[in-house]
Amino acid sequence: MNVKSRARLGAALAVAALGLGAALAPAAQADPSPVTQYRTLAGVGSDTTQDVLNGLGNVVTNAFGQKIIASWDATGTATVKTKATGCVINRPNGSSAGIDALRNAVDTASGCLDFARSSRGPADASTTDLTWIPFAKDAVSWVKRSDSALPSDLTAAQLKAVYECTTTSLNGVALTPILPQSNSGTRQFFLSSIGVTTPGTCVQQGVQENDGTVLDSAGDIAPYSVAQYTAQEKAVVTDRRGAAVLGSVGTVAPRNADKTLNLSFPFTRDVYNVVPTAKLTNATVASTFVGSTSKVCAAGTTITAYGFGTLGAGCGTTTLKGER
Repeated sequence: MNVKSRARLGAALAVAALGLGAALAPAAQADPSPVTQYRTLAGVGSDTTQDVLNGLGNVVTNAFGQKIIASWDATGTATVKTKATGCVINRPNGSSAGIDALRNAVDTASGCLDFARSSRGPADASTTDLTWIPFAKDAVSWVKRSDSALPSDLTAAQLKAVYECTTTSLNGVALTPILPQSNSGTRQFFLSSIGVTTPGTCVQQGVQENDGTVLDSAGDIAPYSVAQYTAQEKAVVTDRRGAAVLGSVGTVAPRNADKTLNLSFPFTRDVYNVVPTAKLTNATVASTFVGSTSKVCAAGTTITAYGFGTLGAGCGTTTLKGER
């Protein structure tokens, strides 16, 4: 078993311990507490936006002061119970898994899920069953170890060559490119941004995204959500950076001097809450997610506290429809 395999096993054991109550995560990075507090809108999906949705879940309330959003993390116990009656489902890990679970809830009319977290847009715009509602801005850069001799700046073309395995070393350091698991929206966005359709055989795949502790050798590089990096650095959420430091792309840094998101960075993206299109007229769904004055869009202080940028008038639009 190599070092990264041991790291993944350790992470899995830690997750199992969480499920047994052997450890406690910070309140901002956990399933709804108590888990028996079944709120009106239940969601699953993206690792990247799980923490900011947990934060929004604590501040978005109805007219009676009751919390509306229940958002389950990408990792944890094997199953989650999303509603008071029935609705025990396998925990979806990542944007695509969350979208699949939401679509299944719609197709079976189970009522178990109301939204999915997604850090990518729809893959199939030919259908209109689901609507992607943007609520924040993020970017994806790449990370290396702070003690590595690898360059701190790479072009998109260089990253493409690294992940297609046509470039295998830089500055005399043998490269080990790493990718998140296949359901990760960050993985899909990063590969699309650098123009890679099929990663090369040298790429180590399947790690949990936004976890710098998997970088255990000088040649390791991996994509990383800039918002997640910032939130971890600020200790708003559990710090999983390890020795990872953010790299630049084409001499453009992913963050400004004050560590806010650099909107001039080439790999910026909107992040979304995905809802069934048929539910856009539901009063609770609309007031929570739809439009720039919706409760989520109005919670700009919470959004920026988790490292994301706000969208202004573009927040809460409902024009982007599709399926996985």
